Amino acid sequence: MGDDIELGELDEYLLAEGTHRRLWQVLGAHPSTVNGVDGVKFAVWAPNASAVSVVGDFSLWAADAYPMTPHGSTGVWQAFVPGIGEGAAYKYELRDRDGVKLPQKADPVGFGSEHPPATASIVRRLGTYAWQHQSWDARRAAAADQPVSVYEVHLGSWRRAEGGRPLSYLEHATALVDYAADMGFTHIEVMPISEHPFDGSWGYQPVGLYAPTIRYGTPAEFAAFVDAAHGAGLGVIADWVPGHFPTDEHGLGRFDGTALYEHLDPRQGFHPDWNTFLYNYGRREVSGYLVANALYWLEEYHLDGLRVDAVASMLYRDYSRNEGEWIPNRDGGRENYEAMSFLRQTNFAVGSSGVMIAEESTAFPGVTTEVHDGGLGFDYKWNLGWMNDSLTYFGKDPIYRSYHSDLLTFGLTYAFSEKFLLPISHDEVVHGKGSMYGRMPGSHADKLGNLKAFYAYMWGMPGKKLLFMGQEFGQPAEWNHDAELDWGVLHDPGHAGVQAVVRDLNRLYRAQPALHVRDTDGSGFQWLLVDAVDDQVYAWLRRGEPGDPHVVVVLNLTPVERTGYRVGFPIAGRWTEALNTDSAAYGGGDRGHGGAIETEPVPTGNEAQSALLTLPPLSAIYFVEERS
Repeated sequence: MGDDIELGELDEYLLAEGTHRRLWQVLGAHPSTVNGVDGVKFAVWAPNASAVSVVGDFSLWAADAYPMTPHGSTGVWQAFVPGIGEGAAYKYELRDRDGVKLPQKADPVGFGSEHPPATASIVRRLGTYAWQHQSWDARRAAAADQPVSVYEVHLGSWRRAEGGRPLSYLEHATALVDYAADMGFTHIEVMPISEHPFDGSWGYQPVGLYAPTIRYGTPAEFAAFVDAAHGAGLGVIADWVPGHFPTDEHGLGRFDGTALYEHLDPRQGFHPDWNTFLYNYGRREVSGYLVANALYWLEEYHLDGLRVDAVASMLYRDYSRNEGEWIPNRDGGRENYEAMSFLRQTNFAVGSSGVMIAEESTAFPGVTTEVHDGGLGFDYKWNLGWMNDSLTYFGKDPIYRSYHSDLLTFGLTYAFSEKFLLPISHDEVVHGKGSMYGRMPGSHADKLGNLKAFYAYMWGMPGKKLLFMGQEFGQPAEWNHDAELDWGVLHDPGHAGVQAVVRDLNRLYRAQPALHVRDTDGSGFQWLLVDAVDDQVYAWLRRGEPGDPHVVVVLNLTPVERTGYRVGFPIAGRWTEALNTDSAAYGGGDRGHGGAIETEPVPTGNEAQSALLTLPPLSAIYFVEERS
């Protein structure tokens, strides 16, 4: 905003059009100098208010100390408060169009917040962090031909410090970053970082969309965490929640006495599952507010991308509603045209600045199709069909698996219809679902064997990867956001073995182009053995670009060791046993092939050569073609 407290003509035009892509530079609280006097400029959009004041600790929360001035027809109110600066706590006090005083509101574009349960906004100066890793290429790191393996984290419960407090951003910048890098992940995905009043929402009911939560430190310290990740070769993705917001009285609801950010009619403006308000994407200023917020996180905090939460709830007007509880679109259908337009605008605006990932659970077409081709423009979509089918299959006792082979194979019929990411997220280990370890059948040893085989299956399939914290070592208990992960189980060699498998899968996935360069291309996958239903043995080929070594993955998903088991291979010669989940290094029985196999000219299946394999029970083996 410079030293001129007034909005410029271009700002006015862009605000009215809902296309001000740097909204945070003209709204919010900005430490400034006006006519040689230091203070803070405040600007807030409240077009239907009859009066607005800035109140705060600097005025003893008196409403009449700093009245704001409306700026023409923009709906923006402004004020300059001298003598205050960064760290000041403030809210806006508004009166509706009839002069009735409303609950004090936090700043919709506030850059900081008080510690919950306090709810005031805090003045924070943007752009003060000195970035050390400016050359990091977010877009390239998450490109379709690159390995993308995401470690999803809830910062409040990954580890706890002495006394049980969560680690700070700065502590995560060493402990979490070092751990994720050592484990071979390419990205850390943090659950919503925007300020939120209720710990139990895990951040999915945000009030301060522009404020990194103070729970773990200051905005500058959050920037340091992102910078440290980039220095370690890790991208950082944040969960982003533009689909709904809570009804807390200090939030956006009825902000100026009207349904400003939300729809007035609850059939469009209220979510019955979450008891939250729904954004009115058809209002240009509201969609512009949200598009700018996406850009804010990428530009101000150098995030590498956003995982957009609950996209299906945005796309469908009848989502989780009974007949009569929703309003059809102008064509009488259920699609939310305004939400579709908003998502396209967001993805187009982000462009090459970061990766956009959709948590979308339906068959809505074109989620990852480019905007100019009529799609929504996301880079990746969570493959929740694959997740549900795979977990259902692996949760069954092996004696029944032969009746459910389609659960493992059906996903390949649509695996390349979108650019998919395979997620095992926090949603799969809460609300009574148990942990990944707990979902596996059988004894302790069987559970560990199944879990290692599951991860090898997941990493061998086409699609990028995401794994929620704690599942990489098979935590037995369901996730609890009020406690740290059960790191103590790593004293058990079996759990340490699961962790080692995930680490080595990540390293192999990154090292072998065949496992990632054609993740979204059907030419990169071929079944070698898919009809051994009684044996529950599966084998497939992953191809990279010409010249890249081929990779063959073989699974035995029964507790029966199979020796002398013939499997066709696509290329004659020597193949390195690059990973075997039954290795002693992973707590297994060390049954395998002594490091490599040689094919024989014995036709098997559709291949001209094959090999006799030893398949340990509940195991997976990766073979990599040796080339001179």
